[in-house]
Order: sequence, then structure tokens, then C-alpha cells
Amino acid sequence: MSAALAQVAFDAPDAAYAGQVRAQAAKPGAPVLAGSEVKIVGDKFKPGQEITLSRGLTPLADGIKADDEGKFETSFTLPTDAAVGTHPLVLAAQAPYNAAIVELKVSPDIAISGTDLFNTQDAKLVPGLYQTAYSAKNDVLFVTAAVGRPPVKQSALLKVNPETLEIIAQITPGEAPGRGDREGGVYALYGVAVDDENGNVWVSNTRQNTVAVYKQDDLSLVKQFEEGAATHSRDLVVAGGKVYVSPVGHPAVMVFDAKSVEVAGEIEIKSGKRGQEFSPLSLEYDARSGKLFVISLSTAEVAIIDTAKGEVEKVIPVAGAKGAIGIAYDGETNRIFVAAQGSDNLSIIDAASGETIKNVLVGAGALNVAFEPVKRLAYVANRGAGTVTVLDVDGNIVANLENAPQPNHLHEDGKGNVFVVNKGRGEDEASDRIVRLSVKD
Repeated sequence: MSAALAQVAFDAPDAAYAGQVRAQAAKPGAPVLAGSEVKIVGDKFKPGQEITLSRGLTPLADGIKADDEGKFETSFTLPTDAAVGTHPLVLAAQAPYNAAIVELKVSPDIAISGTDLFNTQDAKLVPGLYQTAYSAKNDVLFVTAAVGRPPVKQSALLKVNPETLEIIAQITPGEAPGRGDREGGVYALYGVAVDDENGNVWVSNTRQNTVAVYKQDDLSLVKQFEEGAATHSRDLVVAGGKVYVSPVGHPAVMVFDAKSVEVAGEIEIKSGKRGQEFSPLSLEYDARSGKLFVISLSTAEVAIIDTAKGEVEKVIPVAGAKGAIGIAYDGETNRIFVAAQGSDNLSIIDAASGETIKNVLVGAGALNVAFEPVKRLAYVANRGAGTVTVLDVDGNIVANLENAPQPNHLHEDGKGNVFVVNKGRGEDEASDRIVRLSVKD
């Protein structure tokens, strides 16, 4: 056997290998499900290079060859009993030789259910809806929107009636500074949080690495912080006279003073995983305990911050979560809910022990989660599946609701309502909508 193996050619591998491969559903924007067709698309290969694709020792497609531009496309059909999860596929290129792993994620197909249990109302707003925040003091909803990549030319802050879902007022943010010979477009608005004590709305300008503050009453600009105030700012929470901002990719939470509208510092978060760096994303604040919960996209961990002391209390790993991105909390059970887009699941964690109690498959691209305290239900936005899954505190699915495509964010108002916004898909009439959900009495 060893003599036979020795005859295998070991010519020089491709030192300049730059091949890029992605596995996706044949239908654009759809999740990969068991029994569906999978499309494999490759780029940046050598023209004429022969390529094989296999799962273990079993070939998945034959006769793959890069065209004159170094591109290829092939497809195969998954078996109907294909297991949910991430499957490593082996890609090998010949002349010159190289090999790589291509990850194929097979998502769960959760049936629509429980539609008759919920009241729903929806309205079309503007393109690029991103997040919502509710002002209990003024009974009004604030919604952010931003379209495309820099330079972003279309962005808005909306003031919306939470009952009728009609736009009361809206503004377009000011011009952003350009970079080099590239124009700056406008300051793009993504995350949003309300400060009822000072009558303000805080927003994150993710593309410009900063934040801005507007007045709730007339949406006039209070302050536009300079670029760099919060690197890749995403989520915001207003609590105890402070504003906390997640700077994605930076291992800390940025802190601003809500009254003076000035930078107040940052709270460093160290990952409990050796050699890795905590990357904060979604934030959740519990007023009763004064704790701030922060999810790390890069390490699947939750940091619990004591806001009174301004320090990290502990960091908890989330077992079974890949691409952890959304977070919510229930103070009565002391449970943390984490939505993970890479593993299509909701993880339920006991905050006291740090144990992951349960993992529940909810749908492709579980992006955000909100805990509604009146009916005590967790709502998960599944961006890839286009659904909202509703679960009780123990992780039992109560309903799986069909939603407009690409639900992006959920926010509860403390009165039994949950507001869901979805990102647009071109001129699709179902896109760019806000939906209000509540349990029927």
C-alpha cells in the first residue's frame, strides 16, 4: 500500500491560489433546505483548471472546469434526509493543485403554525428599514433606514404612530465627509435607542464609525459625533443616564453621557476563549438589575455588565451557537436568549450558572430576538427563512409566523406588542414593511 501511495504526484501546489467558492441555494436569497438544489459558484481560479467537489469520498459534481475568466458554476441536489447543520465539502483543483474546504449550511424547514393566535398589522414605510425603538413617554415609534453600501445616498429617521403605523415625520441625515476622491453620501442610520429623560433619539452611523443624536419632538439634529467616535457602531441602549454602544470588532462597549451628550469612555470586555477577541453586537438592558447583556459575534459569548459599577461581571460561553448575533433577557427566570444566524437556532442560557439549557432550531438566519414581558414570549426574526418564530421561556415553539422577506429587527413596547421591520428586496411590494404583532386575547 505504501509503495502505491508513493507513486502519487507531489508537484508544487498553487502558491498563488486565490480561488473563492460559495455554496448557496439555487433560488436567489432562499435558504438551503434538505431536498433542494444547491448551486456552487467559483471565481479567481486559473483558466481551464479542473475542479472536483466531494463530501468525504463521494463526488458531488463531475466535469467542473474553470472558464477563461477563472469562473465556474455547478449544482447538485441534496437528499431529502440531509441533516441540518454545516457540512464541510472538499474542493480540489488540478494543474496547478490546491484544495480547500467549502462550508454548506443546511437550514431547518420549520412549518408555518399558530397564525390564528396573533393579531397582525403591517404598513409599507421606506426602503432599507433597519431597527425600531419605542418611546413609552411619548407613545411613538422611531425607525431607522439606510440603503446600500458607501457612499449611502438614501437614509432616514422616521417617527411612526405605533397604532396606525403611519409616518408622522421623517428626516434625511446630513452629508457625510468623503474619503479621498470618493464622495461621502449621507450619514447612514442603523441602530436606534430612545432617551425619554432628555427627549432625544440616539442612532448609530455604522458606515461612518460614529453616532448621532436627534430631538424626539421635531427630529432636529442635537449632535453629530465625529467619525471614529464608535468603530462600526451597531446597537445602542440608553440606561441610567448613559448610552451604551456596541462597536463591532472592538472588544469593548462604548459609553456616552446622555445629558451632556459627550463621550464618557468604554468598558473593555475580554473573551474567555484563549487567543480570541470579543466582538460586541446586540445589546439588552434589564432595568431591575441594572445589568447590560452583550453578545459577541466572533466568540459566541455573552458578557454581563454591572452598569452601576461600570465593569464586566462575567463572560458566559453559548454552547451550540454559531454566528451568535441577537440577544434578549427575561428577569423573572434570569434567562438569556441568543439568536444565532450561523446555526439557525435560539439558545437559552441560565444567567446564574452560565449553562446553556436548550438549543432550538427556529429557521434560516436567526438574526434577532426580543422578549415580550406581558405574555412572556420570545420572538425570533429569521432573516433567511422570512419568518418570525415565537417561543415560550422554556423554548417550546408557540408559533412560526410568515413575515415579509428578510425580517431584520424586533422590538417590544412593554405593552404586549412586538414590532418587526424587514429589509427590502428591490421593488418587491412585500419589502420595506413594519409589522406589529400581539397575542389575541
